[in-house]
Amino acid sequence: MKISIIGCGNMGQAYARSFRKYGLVKATDLLLVVRNEGRAQLLSTLGVVSNELGPAIGESDLVIIAVKPQDFGNVAPALAQIIKPEQVVLSIMAGITMERLQRSLGHVNVVRAMPNSPAQIGMGITAYATATELSMHQTLMVEQLLNSTGRALHLADETMLDAVTALSGSGPAYFFHIVDSMIDTGIKLGLEPHVASALVKQTMLGSYHLLDHSDRTPEELIKAVTSKGGTTEAAFAVLTKDDLSGLLDRAITAATQRAKELSGS
Repeated sequence: MKISIIGCGNMGQAYARSFRKYGLVKATDLLLVVRNEGRAQLLSTLGVVSNELGPAIGESDLVIIAVKPQDFGNVAPALAQIIKPEQVVLSIMAGITMERLQRSLGHVNVVRAMPNSPAQIGMGITAYATATELSMHQTLMVEQLLNSTGRALHLADETMLDAVTALSGSGPAYFFHIVDSMIDTGIKLGLEPHVASALVKQTMLGSYHLLDHSDRTPEELIKAVTSKGGTTEAAFAVLTKDDLSGLLDRAITAATQRAKELSGS
């Protein structure tokens, strides 16, 4: 298999490292197209590095477009001259629809995916949608590669990627905000910063694994921690009064609306 990655920022690098880590592609068959010379040096151990959109891209089985969405208009004309009909093009650009990809590239075999930042350590979740023209073999190839960065979920409806972008694409930021707020409160209550940080991080990690290994719902697990007249009940009285659930709902809904605006859907 031969793969080209156009744009090697954090996510492009995450793919390159995962593909090499699991032996999904040889270094000589992995083409990394970057503009930054400093980054080119860093990536030279992973694959063949280039700073131009050259004909070698046309030799790949899969072409991953990982540039910023606002840069797509600049690279599309050159890519359209290089890409061959049998190749698969995978885009991880937020807001760029499959219809626009097909129209701009003059190419039908496209996939649109939305990963999230934990993919950088092999713990991500990626939802993706495929054009109807892709074969089963091509679809399985894409899913195998995406699974190397965590988990992959196929969506039958591309428009659901707007909700995915808001929920899991932006989701790590919500999580980091909650963690940061809890650590700050711990410090205000008198704990040393490193103690507050360790307590919150391990609590989050342990709680995730408990949820993942339990047959109980999140609501049931909350009830198991909440004793009548106890500390958790006192905390939830405040969370309920201030409508934390409603706040999260409104925030994720706003992110979804913004994703729709970016994609023109």
